[in-house]
Amino acid sequence: MDINLVTVLKIVAITAWIYGLLWGLGRDAFPAKAFSVLAAFGIVQLAISVPLAGSPLLNDFDIGLLFQACTMAMVALGLNLIYGFNGQFSLGQWGFYGIGAYAAADVTYRWTSGDARGLLVLGIGVILGALVILGVHRSLRRYTGVPVLSAFTLYLIGSVAAAWVAVVAGNVGQAVLAPLFGTKAAPGLLSSPAALQVVFCLAILVAGAFAAEVSFLFGLPVLSLGSDYFGIATLGFTIVINTLMVNSDTILPFPEMKGGRGMIGIPKLTTWFWTFAFLLAIIVVMRNLIHSSTGRTILSVREDETAAKVMGIDVANNKLMAFVIGSLFAGIGGGVYAHFIGFLSPGTFDFLVGFNPLIVVVFGGLGSMTGTLTASFGWIFFLEGVLRVVLGQLGTEAPTWRFVLYPIALLLLMLLRPQGLLGTVEWGFLRAPRVASRARTDTKTDLAPAAKS
Repeated sequence: MDINLVTVLKIVAITAWIYGLLWGLGRDAFPAKAFSVLAAFGIVQLAISVPLAGSPLLNDFDIGLLFQACTMAMVALGLNLIYGFNGQFSLGQWGFYGIGAYAAADVTYRWTSGDARGLLVLGIGVILGALVILGVHRSLRRYTGVPVLSAFTLYLIGSVAAAWVAVVAGNVGQAVLAPLFGTKAAPGLLSSPAALQVVFCLAILVAGAFAAEVSFLFGLPVLSLGSDYFGIATLGFTIVINTLMVNSDTILPFPEMKGGRGMIGIPKLTTWFWTFAFLLAIIVVMRNLIHSSTGRTILSVREDETAAKVMGIDVANNKLMAFVIGSLFAGIGGGVYAHFIGFLSPGTFDFLVGFNPLIVVVFGGLGSMTGTLTASFGWIFFLEGVLRVVLGQLGTEAPTWRFVLYPIALLLLMLLRPQGLLGTVEWGFLRAPRVASRARTDTKTDLAPAAKS
């Protein structure tokens, strides 16, 4: 069978898989939901591992596209929350994606080298940072009219102090845990594969939380700007993060990241189980958030900030909350990607590549979770799959022309369907929950007859 036709069929199959997963999650009975999740996981797992006619349905190239599509979906869902649902034009999502990738990779890289300080420092720092943020926030609520920059200064000082305490505690913890790693000849308890899997899961979660806390500190003063200026500020943030990645072995105290040469030796711990679990968790969390009272306040800020303020909604806090949660999703996606690819290069997180999530969100439809999911998988499989294969048959340099073709496709989409491929359409589980209508009982008040005169 023609390889181009096979690739197109795989894209159709992936789209059907997304629809089936969302349809199954939308069932009312819990057993039906659980069966749908297990079936969605098992179908892909079988396609990866079970050979058919001597080869699996998904080869190594297809598996790479699948994992890239899943991580892109995580990042794009976070951006859709910030831009599509909250109305804040952001170009910083790729920077938080890179923060999550490097942070998680450093934790597992150090752990496999017998160094627990990566997990201890980052984990303790994230916990202390969260306590600092909550404490300062609670203290500031007692006062009104505190300038944003003054509040930011308090948060920053507290975060720096928390980071210092985390470093000290991490060094002490390393001295305690070092004997448990053992040696290469006699590995200890902390060097076991089970311990590494637990550390991997913690690294992803802690890296996502770290990206969220960085976004809080960055967003607190910047979100007071208008939407256009906020977009420029977030673009500058992405450039700064990329510059720090290039100089991570000189400016930052992380020689293992090797700066512009790229970080190697990252353990490839990402499996389909972990990728599916994190993607599913993000989908469920975002869906429940959007269809909650908090989600309605987020949407109200997008529709009309002035009207939202009149109704008593704290616009600044809702903007910051959407920005932090969206960055959390990006950080988790970055951690999953780092442990799939096993190598991190600053070029992967260049600000030009950072436009990809924005293009995915616009393709799928602003304010559509289904559109974002479908566009993420279609984007990766079409751009890196079909176009690369088709153009590759024309010459060695021809595949680079796909970066010319997809902007043209984006322009045509904006002209013919500006609301995106799916607009605001949602499938299955992502639809707004049905609310049972209450039976109305109209009571008629019988007027007493007028008294006879």
